[in-house]
Amino acid sequence: MKAHIWVMPKLTVLDPQGKTIHNALSSLGYKTVQSVRQGKFFVLELEGLTRAEAETQVGKISRDVLANLVIEDFRFEIIE
Repeated sequence: MKAHIWVMPKLTVLDPQGKTIHNALSSLGYKTVQSVRQGKFFVLELEGLTRAEAETQVGKISRDVLANLVIEDFRFEIIE
């Protein structure tokens, strides 16, 4: 089983990397892109867990290790 985890800056937090990417896209002619938010994506391969155990463990890993909850939000999905 795998877990896909997305970590993104909270909407109230400035995203300088996203702004830089947006400016680069604009200078390359992609004028229809209105904004960019840049985040992180993780894939964890899990073994020997039930779906419920995997959800609990991935939630804890996301909160404790992958995301800075002061400035980031996260979401995940378990893929069997």
